[in-house]
Amino acid sequence: MLIFDQLKKSDRPLRILSGIILLCMVLLAALLWYIQIATSKKYVKSLQIQSYRTVPVASIRGKILDKNGTPLADSRPSYNIVLTLEDIRESFHEQYRRLRSLKRRNADAFNGESLGPLARYLAVSNIVSELSGIIQRPLTLDREEFHRHYTQKPALPVTLAEDLSFKELALFKEYPQKPAGVSLQIQPMRVYPFNAFAAHSIGYVRVQKNPEPSDLTDFNYALTELRGVSGIEGAFNDVLHGRPGAKSILVNNLGYRQSESTWMESIPGKNIYLTIDARIQKTAEEALASVAGNIKGAVVVMDPRNGDLLAVVSMPEFDPGIFTPTLSSKEWEELNDPDRRPAFNRATAGAYAPGSIYKIIVSLAGLDSGAIDPDENFENPGFIRVGRRTISDTAPPGIYDFRRAFKLSSNTYFIHFGLETGLDKLIEISSQLLLGRRTGIPVMQESSGNLPTPKWKNNTYGLPWTNGDTANLCIGQGPITVTPLQMAVMTSAIANGGKVFAPRIVQRVSKQGFPSQPPAELKPGELRGTLDVNPGAYSIIRRAMLADVEDSDGTGRHAAVDGMRICGKTGTAQVKRGGRLVRYDTWFVSFAPLESPRYVVVVLVEGGASGGTTCAPVAGRIYEEILKIESGTQAPIEPYYVRK
Repeated sequence: MLIFDQLKKSDRPLRILSGIILLCMVLLAALLWYIQIATSKKYVKSLQIQSYRTVPVASIRGKILDKNGTPLADSRPSYNIVLTLEDIRESFHEQYRRLRSLKRRNADAFNGESLGPLARYLAVSNIVSELSGIIQRPLTLDREEFHRHYTQKPALPVTLAEDLSFKELALFKEYPQKPAGVSLQIQPMRVYPFNAFAAHSIGYVRVQKNPEPSDLTDFNYALTELRGVSGIEGAFNDVLHGRPGAKSILVNNLGYRQSESTWMESIPGKNIYLTIDARIQKTAEEALASVAGNIKGAVVVMDPRNGDLLAVVSMPEFDPGIFTPTLSSKEWEELNDPDRRPAFNRATAGAYAPGSIYKIIVSLAGLDSGAIDPDENFENPGFIRVGRRTISDTAPPGIYDFRRAFKLSSNTYFIHFGLETGLDKLIEISSQLLLGRRTGIPVMQESSGNLPTPKWKNNTYGLPWTNGDTANLCIGQGPITVTPLQMAVMTSAIANGGKVFAPRIVQRVSKQGFPSQPPAELKPGELRGTLDVNPGAYSIIRRAMLADVEDSDGTGRHAAVDGMRICGKTGTAQVKRGGRLVRYDTWFVSFAPLESPRYVVVVLVEGGASGGTTCAPVAGRIYEEILKIESGTQAPIEPYYVRK
């Protein structure tokens, strides 16, 4: 052959090259034999003691913003110091050898305690102690929790310090010789820039382990994530939390990590835009807080044109940020105070006797049925007898037409004409205004209140309905209860001419994973129905509500504001326990301006003096600030939250 013919020639370089190639082929064959035959058992065993663990990767939670884009709930990076266990295996061995030496000299000192877990705990404790000095923060290591982590998920890092401040982060980054295995880990943390601002509507999240199976894969380790518990955070949790990603970790037979790779990226949650206007919300909160004493109450501001909620306030308030990462025992006690109940949403879930604000419904029913002639004079002796019962009047004796009876809130007038109107008409109008039913607002706290009927009384007490029950209903007393939100719906219907809107608090939602794109608009406020009432009744009631605020003897005169014509109605309801008066719940419902209503303001205060002296000034202060907002003279709001 040609090759061999060439080799026969006295070509020394060619013979050397041929020899090198032959030697390489021999070495390659020997190496393959060594790997595939001589050491095959070693590699088979290595594969047998290694396996993959699938670990979820949390997604960034979507934002909650007001209607103008002001963030009310956001996410920020939380810097945590973590320890990778496989990086300190030698420290475990050293501690174990030291303990074994000590045990030989004094076995009784260990009381039969296993040296392995103790050695691991001591090794990590030393690192924690050193780390505490570096970042200048007291750190501790819970022994049982560490042992649980080591036995159940050694492939995952152990968290030693959470949510470093800027100072702690700088100290750690600048320290030249950090402990072995220690590194920084960044995780998304929920933050509320305005602290307790609109807390009952926004809700809060808690750190939870996800017990539910994922639609991505079967995870070997539970996903530690932020899960909404109440408010918008809870009701729209699936929208906000996005989709978690996944990574695979290769571990050996001891459970230590060998390598890892991400095979599915997480997708951020959607952003939710509320109908809440942060400027009006702030104004309403400050106005309600201005009431003297340990205030317990609520404010609802609604747009009567479409049912959009512009502010929802409940006090006492709470800071939703206290729930992450953990809630202290002191904070838990404060949240569960049986008297204050700061986590309870009084605006949507508080059920209260309406008192005289229910006279608006009596007015609608009476005017529509013809029982009330607004120009008819009625003599009020200062009391009214219903059966054997005498009900006193807070309004003075005298001659009353509808307007005077309304603005002075005469019990005698409205009981008399309410009885003439009839219970069926009162119940019909009340039902159309959603009393006794939930509105469906998605904040996970809402009461239906109670609209008493003869059937309800018979089922509850086994007693027949009497005229005395109707008399109580006409002045908003007895078993009837309503929420401030329901009263906002009622007042909106008076302002807009009979349209009953379901309140809306979520305006739009951004596209998932693309927060910079225009958000998708949700359906506008749902029209639940239109009151079947003579249209002329609305004009008569509006003028009476205007007189209640603008006339010098009106009970709502303290709500008057220059530059805005406000229509209102006060209410004061007795709260009794065991026949004993324990407090008054006071109300003021209103809308403005008269010519083109754009705002409904409802104020409730538990234990107030009266609707006129306690609640009307709160509404007046809110309307004053609304005027500034509309004119552009109100200062922009700034976040309260500042990370140290």
